[in-house]
Amino acid sequence: MEQKEKYDIVIIGAGPAGLAAAISARESGAGDVLIIERDTHPGGILQQCIHPGFGLDYFGEELTGPEYAYRFFRKAAEYDISILLDTMVLSLEKGYICAVNPQKGMFEVNAKAIVLAMGCRERTRGAIKIPGTRAAGIYTAGTAQRMLNIKGELVGRKIVILGSGDIGMIMARRMTLEGAEVRAVVEILPYLSGLIRNKVQCLDDYGIPLKLAHTITDISGINRVESVTICKVDDDKIPVRGSEEIIECDTVLLSVGLVPENELSMDAGIKLSAATKGPVVDQFMQTSIKGIFACGNVLHVNDLVDNVTRESQIAGKSAALYAADKLPQMIHINTVAGQGVSYVCPQLLACTEDEADLFFRVRRPMNKVTMSVLCNSRIITSRRSARVSPGEMDKLVLSKEMMQAVNGDIIISVKEGNE
Repeated sequence: MEQKEKYDIVIIGAGPAGLAAAISARESGAGDVLIIERDTHPGGILQQCIHPGFGLDYFGEELTGPEYAYRFFRKAAEYDISILLDTMVLSLEKGYICAVNPQKGMFEVNAKAIVLAMGCRERTRGAIKIPGTRAAGIYTAGTAQRMLNIKGELVGRKIVILGSGDIGMIMARRMTLEGAEVRAVVEILPYLSGLIRNKVQCLDDYGIPLKLAHTITDISGINRVESVTICKVDDDKIPVRGSEEIIECDTVLLSVGLVPENELSMDAGIKLSAATKGPVVDQFMQTSIKGIFACGNVLHVNDLVDNVTRESQIAGKSAALYAADKLPQMIHINTVAGQGVSYVCPQLLACTEDEADLFFRVRRPMNKVTMSVLCNSRIITSRRSARVSPGEMDKLVLSKEMMQAVNGDIIISVKEGNE
């Protein structure tokens, strides 16, 4: 590939978000599009997700992670989208990226618009400060998944998993299928962190115990993990004395949350949300710096790759319009997390006549709820749902007619029963 110095669109990250954004940009009229990826292969996290369950919403069929990624990679190739692999972006600013790779050394790329699609990373033992020895045999669930599914290495035989996030539950099933014994999945919250379907398919179907409102209070082992101590926790997540239980194991997998990869964003001066840890954007996925857009898990952690794809298509289209000087200057209003809601994305709403999708997560599991969008104490739209959970993203859509009725900050609230 002949490396050019100037592109219409440069996208950082060749995972599902970056690939979808690139394709959307080309379909929206962008000329030269470049994706920069630090890994040696495109596809992002989907490369190691060999289990089925992807694409049910977007494609209407069940695919594995590599199958889902390949459909977009193939389309990117058809559109002659350049992908620069094994390349690390060092810094960025409006219209400019500095990167490095083994072939070119340090080099610069200019772009009319930039899309951030760097994904997210796992929280580690250091982030949650589990006491105990520094023994071998402690991994994040994603690391264990990569070692098993890509490198063919089983990290342990007797496993305890901390956290009921989706990747943790999926790895509980995966390790069981490889002959390991998953002794328990331990969750500090009194409810599930991931999708219910993963609990049913990955834990219940294999008889793997789930211990809610529990946490690991100690890891023991000389050279390698030999056991963990788990405890019940109270409503303040404080371990309850006298509830200790020792579980013998040789491996601990951590599935304790994901954090958007935003070191580049911070260095560039992009405004970040305290709730999502990702950039503050409007419904066109434009950040606080004009010409820089964000999508996927770098923006907020999604539970379904189908949501990532649709969100990234908006970012790619918006970037193409900006590069062509066709994205209008707009006045923004705020979107606010109201009763029962932990965050809303996008955080800003441009006053246009186009419809807008508002994604949000609730604070706790609730049944028989009413989800409402309010403006100046007036309900613009609402719908009911039998149940909601923090582990599953929810969405409300503002139609063109509803957008015309917006004349102030938007509040999303979720009320249970007769609240």
